Amino acid sequence: MSGSTTSGSTGSGSTTSGSTGKITVLIADDQPLVRRGMALILAPDPSFEVVAEAENGEQAVALAHRFRPDVVVMDIRMPVLDGVAATEQLANALPECRVLALSTFDMDEYVVAALRAGAYGFLPKDISPEELTAAIRTVHTGEAAVAPRLLTRLISTYVRAPRIPQPPAPSLDGLTPREVEVWRVMATGLDNAEISRALDISVSTVKNYITSIFGKLQVRDRAQAVIAAYESGLVEPRAVAERPVGRTGTS
Repeated sequence: MSGSTTSGSTGSGSTTSGSTGKITVLIADDQPLVRRGMALILAPDPSFEVVAEAENGEQAVALAHRFRPDVVVMDIRMPVLDGVAATEQLANALPECRVLALSTFDMDEYVVAALRAGAYGFLPKDISPEELTAAIRTVHTGEAAVAPRLLTRLISTYVRAPRIPQPPAPSLDGLTPREVEVWRVMATGLDNAEISRALDISVSTVKNYITSIFGKLQVRDRAQAVIAAYESGLVEPRAVAERPVGRTGTS
């Protein structure tokens, strides 16, 4: 594969953190300077190892199967196979390989598609090195990492003008009235502590409700739950102020 590079790996190619003690990372972006820039950001930190780089989604999927990285930093707009399709393939075939989606544009409907496809988070490409490393660590633990300043505004725009075919909206059937209330408040951007205060319940009770909501909606994390709230009509864009949305799944 002419555009791919690998590093720090021998033998069968598998370099998961279990064998190296580091978070192994694959970087997929069609711009060589972006790939190199991210690799140089991660290189000085001994907790990371960049095991491969890919210039399109097809290469990313192939290299992920070869090296089994912990995290794939994936540009969502690439040639041959875009990042959304590549993310869906990895989520189905290698669920232990967690995708962090990147986009040049803050307001990009493909970001929502990537989250639906199985990405554990999204960041714009103008993030700081500190934000990049923090997000990789977050998705490595299995939590969602979405830039708080973007999620609510992004989904609001997506709901107003969807340009990607959408699956049927989730039903409220099966949720208790209290779970629906917690889901609605969560979707407006409140974190668990704020939900606790707003509904006069303990934080631990909020976490229990959210875990139950995730299970009944069959969503993995907070970002997917917020998307589902918009698609079901539970929350309308005009009802949501510019508030940060929690970055983790149930905490």
